[in-house]
Amino acid sequence: MNAIGATQKQIQTLFILESGIIGLIGGIIGVKTGITLSTIAAYGATQTTNIQINAYLAPQLIIGATIFSFLIGALLGVLPARRAAKLPPATALRHE
Repeated sequence: MNAIGATQKQIQTLFILESGIIGLIGGIIGVKTGITLSTIAAYGATQTTNIQINAYLAPQLIIGATIFSFLIGALLGVLPARRAAKLPPATALRHE
């Protein structure tokens, strides 16, 4: 990207957004898995104990967990982004 005129800041932003989106996708998968498993566990517990048990699925928890996963992904992408932005174009192309 540096070879075609991108600045270091643009390269860093791209890498950070990419890692954030990967974290977001992982968070969405995790939230869906958590909702499914908690619903199954609540149903199983209700069936075995004859006591009504409901899974607590508050929208603010779901949204918070998803935003948190994006932020963690973006935060963990900062160091690789800085390294990638500082690579000389010839070195980056040689390793591709």
